[in-house]
Amino acid sequence: MKTDLELALECAINIYHQYAIKNPRDDFLSKPEFTQLLKETAKTFLTRTVPPKMSIDDYINQLFAKADKNHDGRLKFTEFLTTLNLAAIDAHKRSHEPTRGHGPHPVGGHDHGHDHGHDHGHGPRN
Repeated sequence: MKTDLELALECAINIYHQYAIKNPRDDFLSKPEFTQLLKETAKTFLTRTVPPKMSIDDYINQLFAKADKNHDGRLKFTEFLTTLNLAAIDAHKRSHEPTRGHGPHPVGGHDHGHDHGHDHGHGPRN
């Protein structure tokens, strides 16, 4: 049985491929493909992760610019992983900030669990 981390890693690969082959059929994400990917698959996460006083679009543009190391206007898989890394680091930082009060699941303080509320059918954790 696969662990949550194994499932998450497989999911990242699969989502990358779903969007990277849209147009043209290649193994890269254009900026519009990357933007669409994040808005369709991680909007709630981004809403709670984006730095204060920054729009989601500006945050996505910032992630893309930081990850596009060769400045070719598209992300190869390793660059895409960089964006996930940057977003995860930002989310972790936000989880340690005082409550920001956005919606029903405010991020903040140390009153946060690292469980995301479901077990992917693996049963109870030990």
